[in-house]
This record gives sequence, structure tokens and C-alpha cells, in this order.
Amino acid sequence: MNTTSSTTSGALAGIKVLDLSRVLAGPWATQMLADLGADVVKVERPVAGDDTRHWGPPFLKDDAGNDTREASYFTACNRNKRSITVDMAHPEGRTLLLRMAQQADVVVENFKTSGLKQYGLDYASLKALNPRLVYCSITGFGQDGPYAERAGYDLMVQAMTGLMSITGHADGEPGGGPLKVGVAVIDVFTGLYASNAILAALNARDNARNGSSEGQYIDMALLDVGMAVLANQAAGFLSTGQVPSRAGNIHPSLAPYQDFPTLDGNVLLAIGNDGQFARFCAAIEHADWAQDERFATNTARVQNRSALLALMKPVMLTRSTTDWIALLEDKAVPCGPINTIAEAFEDPQVKARGIQQTLPRNAGDGIGRIATVASPMRLSATPVTYRRAPPALGQHTDEVLREFGLDEQTIADLHAQNVV
Repeated sequence: MNTTSSTTSGALAGIKVLDLSRVLAGPWATQMLADLGADVVKVERPVAGDDTRHWGPPFLKDDAGNDTREASYFTACNRNKRSITVDMAHPEGRTLLLRMAQQADVVVENFKTSGLKQYGLDYASLKALNPRLVYCSITGFGQDGPYAERAGYDLMVQAMTGLMSITGHADGEPGGGPLKVGVAVIDVFTGLYASNAILAALNARDNARNGSSEGQYIDMALLDVGMAVLANQAAGFLSTGQVPSRAGNIHPSLAPYQDFPTLDGNVLLAIGNDGQFARFCAAIEHADWAQDERFATNTARVQNRSALLALMKPVMLTRSTTDWIALLEDKAVPCGPINTIAEAFEDPQVKARGIQQTLPRNAGDGIGRIATVASPMRLSATPVTYRRAPPALGQHTDEVLREFGLDEQTIADLHAQNVV
């Protein structure tokens, strides 16, 4: 893990990103670009800032251990960025943003369809000023179609795409019914897809793949992403016409691949092939199960899942979770505990990988350091760097304006007019 100064030699060093996005999907995408070395300037509303600054509790603690008024949610997706405040509804604010867009490589926004046109910050307007610009719009439902004008939210899309219909326990079981995923997974995946599309567009521009060196427009929709990440469940439906249903932690195509109660808790078995199953059976002294025609192959085990579980569950109750892991992990049988998040951060492998990164804030607001989750991108030659903690609202406004040639008196006047 590299914690460096504000300068960087990362994979995206020299790429300038104007981040007009809020909440999660857009900021997740731009944080990935920032982690890779891009200079990301996050534009926020004066006084209020990004919505997620207020989505608490939980709130950040100050150096004395007291709650502040800033929600921790914001810190999940705004590391390595510089925050400026600009009122785009003010003519001077629009002028500032146009000036910045002329020098940007990328603009990311998640306003409603055509929401930025009134400010002259839509793609067509900015392309006329900066033909090399890569412009990514993130909406709930895309730029066309009957739902294009609707606002879209992660929970709504989890419901609409069928994700909630395959998440949770089956109807009739305790706790049965549709269930959302525990994080805003559609927003996060949209951010991932958006960052990939942006990198592809930059590569096409800089290598003249399309016959010119111009940028392009990227239309990202939460709905599209929600359908895409149904993955094997969607593929199964399209192949058979059979609608998948909720099955708790059971895998629809593998067995045994689920959690089991133990003597003192639960353990997760993730047996993905016949060899693993045979080794499991030998370890628990039931080698005959692997020879039983009902269980000899994965297909047979899936078809005879109820019979297999009837045999396995009593056996799994005879040892503690720790004992099961100790017995199976050195035999190449995938297994593990079902941790709380606190337990996950204490896991020795998580610690060895440096998953928690704590960065100095240095904003003079009493919050000296902020802990964040490290990027999973491990590049050998151009590694991710941790240059800045998630910023205080407007922390870098004056710094960025000076870089764009504004003198101190002009900056002071903009403050006095509440433009910034």
C-alpha cells in the first residue's frame, strides 16, 4: 500500500476529472479513477454539499471522540478527491465550471436526463468547447425509453430487475420474502461499469481507435447494470424460461454450497466440484457418500439436495465452527466462518493485505484522520496511492481556483457573492 503526497505517478496521472456526481454510483466511479492517479475535482453545492454528507448516523468522530455532523457514508466513495463548492445556478458559477470542463479529460454526472442542459453543462454544449472530452452520464433508466425521465434509486432497481426475488429465504420459511442486498450493490456495480467505460473511451481517444482523437458520450443506467449483474440467474432463465426463486444461502447449481449450523454457530461450505466433495466425505469418515449414485456428481447432488442435506446436517452439528475449519481447510475443501464486519476487519488475512487505510484529513475541522477501505486494485508498476482523505466540504476551492488562473481578489469576490 502506498500513502503518498498530493502528487502521483499512478496509471492515470495527468488525467483530469470534473466530478459533478453525488451519492454513490458516480462517486464510486470517480474514486476508482482517483485511486489510479487521476486528478478528480469534486464539485459540490455550497453549504449543503453531497447528499451523503448528511446520511447519518453513523457520523465521523472528531479527535476527541465526539460525533461530528458529517456522515461516514460520504467517506466510502470520495477518497483521493479535491472538493470545491460552486453554485452552478449562478452565472459566475457556470462560467467557472465551463472553464474547468474545457481543460478536463472526463466529466461524470448523475443528474436527471437533460438536467444539465439548462446550465450549458450537457454533453453537446461541452463537446463544442472540448471535443476530446469523455462525458459519462449516470441515471436510473438511461437516456431513452419510457422511463428515461424517472428518478432511479438502488433499492428500486433491485426490486425492478428481480434481484430481490432471488435474495432471501424461500416463501414459507422463517424470514421468507423478498430482500435487498445489504449494501447498495447496483450503485456500486454501476460505478464499476462506469469507470471501465471511461477507461475504454480514454483509450479509444488517445489511440485514435475511432479514426479521430475525440472523446465520446457514455450512457450508464442503473437498470441496465441491475439486469447485467443477474449473471448466471439471468442466463438460466433465458435458456430455460424457468423463473429462479429465493433459496436462502443455497446455490441453485451447486451442492453442498451453503451455510450449516454447527455446535456453536455456523460454517460455510463452498464445495464446487466432485473432488472437493470426495475429500469432504473422507474427512468426516463418510467416504461412501461420494460413491452413492445420488451424490457422486454435482448434478446428482443438486437433484438430490434434500436427501444429501438430511445426511449432512446432523453431522455438521457435531463439531464447532473452528473445529470444522481446522479439519477441512488443509484438505482443500472450501470452508469458512460467517463473520460480522468487525470480525472481518480482525481477520489476519485482511490485516496482512492492508485492507484498512487511515488517512490524515488536515482540514482544520477537528477530524484529524479518516479510516477507509483500501482499493482492491493491485498494480505492480503503477500502484494505487492514498494521497488524500475524503475531503471536507469545499476544502480545496481556493486551491483549485488558483490553478485555473483566478487571483485572490476574484476568489474573494466569488465567496462574497456566494458563488463558491
